[in-house]
Amino acid sequence: MHKENTGDAPSAPTPRVRHHRKRNTDVVAGAGKPNGSHLLVNDSSKYKSFLIRAYSTVWMIGGFALIVYLGHLYITAMVVVLQIFMARELFNLLRKTHEDKQLPGFRLLNWHFFFTAMLFVYGRILSQRLVNTVTPDKVLYRLVTSLIKYHMAICYSLYISGFVWFILTLKKKMYKYQFSQYAWTHMILIVVFTQSSFTVANIFEGIFWFLLPASLIVINDIFAYICGFFFGRTPLIKLSPKKTWEGFIGASITTMISAFLLANIMGRFLWLTCPREDLSTGWLQCDPGPLFKQETHALPGWISNWFASGFKRAFKVKDFGDSIPGHGGITDRMDCQMVMAVFAYIYHQSFVVPQSLSVDKLLDQIITNLTLEEQQALFTKLGQVLQEKVIGS
Repeated sequence: MHKENTGDAPSAPTPRVRHHRKRNTDVVAGAGKPNGSHLLVNDSSKYKSFLIRAYSTVWMIGGFALIVYLGHLYITAMVVVLQIFMARELFNLLRKTHEDKQLPGFRLLNWHFFFTAMLFVYGRILSQRLVNTVTPDKVLYRLVTSLIKYHMAICYSLYISGFVWFILTLKKKMYKYQFSQYAWTHMILIVVFTQSSFTVANIFEGIFWFLLPASLIVINDIFAYICGFFFGRTPLIKLSPKKTWEGFIGASITTMISAFLLANIMGRFLWLTCPREDLSTGWLQCDPGPLFKQETHALPGWISNWFASGFKRAFKVKDFGDSIPGHGGITDRMDCQMVMAVFAYIYHQSFVVPQSLSVDKLLDQIITNLTLEEQQALFTKLGQVLQEKVIGS
């Protein structure tokens, strides 16, 4: 009996060990294959994917162009909708169905914090433009100015009410999940509003400051895809196996060229360059300023001759001055859009906006922050100062 058991014992695990080793061998062999098999240029179904992407691009171009044509308020509404969908996806990222069933109304608390943050951010950005819109109506003007005066207190009260709501919903054995969700909610608010609020600020400084950065991101994505589709051979990073150096270089060159062309084209339209000082939807007329006026800069003779002829042969620059590039589209990569929006805002505030306060800005501050009596006192005092200067001169 002992011999039989001894003889049978080694025979049972043998096939399992061999089978396990066989699986490991297969994995190693598969891992040793060249990365080129994952590249888009070698994808057998790439043309089907290309058609789907092209179809999506066409309807996104049409929808985006229509929204831009409608103006600042509609573009802002589009940004708000995108923020809501982004927040919804992020809220669901760490959501656990079993725990949520034990916490009725817990998801509603997330949206309470979200819309409180939205009220705070957009209230600060659009408050002065709202005042400018309702100024002709005395009743609305008083109501709006009162709300703006207590805007921060209102937002703080809403946040505290949400915090109290959170404390009252705490349940034993659920503390860890609830506090992790509370922290995650605040991280979402930072990601969504800290960056995308710059987008709205750019829109009202002039659609140009929103449209140009957004268009360059789209162009970069499209031409990275196209160059990788037809020429991609060298993998770029392991994180994204279908991205290639050819796509990266082609997209970089195309984006830099497009930046000059699109800036030249968009800068000709007042509808895109004029800032919006209120929340109306009418067409804009303004002095675009020297920033949007073309200037000619002469290059040294040998550089000018070499550069101009080479550029014309390669890109047919004569045609660029009279036509708008036909490629475009809005993708769902809002992370790049938000980073670009922050850069555009910082660039605009640092290098474009005058650092000194203008007369219009001072008047806006006076109208918003001073009562009627204080404004009259300021007017009287300013008259006295000016009169003294006239007499003294």
